[in-house]
Amino acid sequence: MQLIETVAAVRAFGAEVRACGKQLALVPTMGALHEGHLSLIRAAVAEGAEVVISIFVNPAQFNDPADLAKYPRNLQRDVELAASAGASAVFAPSVAEVYPAGFATSIRVGGVSELWEGASRGASHFDGVALVVTKLLCMVGPDVAWFGQKDAQQVAVIRRVAADLNLPSRIATGPTVRAESGLALSSRNARLREDETRIALALSATLRRAQARLDAGEHDAAALASSATAALEEAGARVEYWAVVDPDSFAPLERVEAGTPALAIVAAWAGDVRLIDNAALTA
Repeated sequence: MQLIETVAAVRAFGAEVRACGKQLALVPTMGALHEGHLSLIRAAVAEGAEVVISIFVNPAQFNDPADLAKYPRNLQRDVELAASAGASAVFAPSVAEVYPAGFATSIRVGGVSELWEGASRGASHFDGVALVVTKLLCMVGPDVAWFGQKDAQQVAVIRRVAADLNLPSRIATGPTVRAESGLALSSRNARLREDETRIALALSATLRRAQARLDAGEHDAAALASSATAALEEAGARVEYWAVVDPDSFAPLERVEAGTPALAIVAAWAGDVRLIDNAALTA
């Protein structure tokens, strides 16, 4: 396992990998690794790639300085976990390495970035995501980059950027990893108190119930959203949104019909912890 901190060093690592005839995979993260991240490393290793996992808490995607300050950081633990999952290197650049003095470039993605997370967290959130992922892809130069389905809108934004800018890396996704309770794994879960965990469990429960209601014949997206929102509020959650959307454009759908891809998405607060989740709906 190598710990790499500079762009020059990570590019040299990639050159060594390719000289050996192997593919290079990147798993971008902000650290605080959990089983969801590790599953992406294992998926990349299973494809035969050498894996670089990046650990960088990106200030450009936080619109709340307090949220940035509270984000968990433990590099030594993260390096150990990444190595245990099969990663070959950890790329942990400083803020100055990613955004050097005089940095003045931005990326704005229209359409898919404007609703839901974009509306709730502000336009700067996905601007920051698009910028840092583009920079990571350019710095590391992977053949493939892996992302988790839990951040479905983020993945859709990254796919749009990669397509629009003709970035050569393949964008791959791994399924959402959940606890036995159904709670989607997230670095933020560590901040949940016991009473807040019970509230958090309601997010995934409403996704399962939406599929059950769909199976029972309810195809109206607004009705599914209204029922789910009411259930979340009854559980004690503060709901930002619960909606049924197209999984590529994230435009809201009016109905869920057979043969039409649909994704149920939710963002809600359990106490002072903001959580998101999603699940495909199949008519």
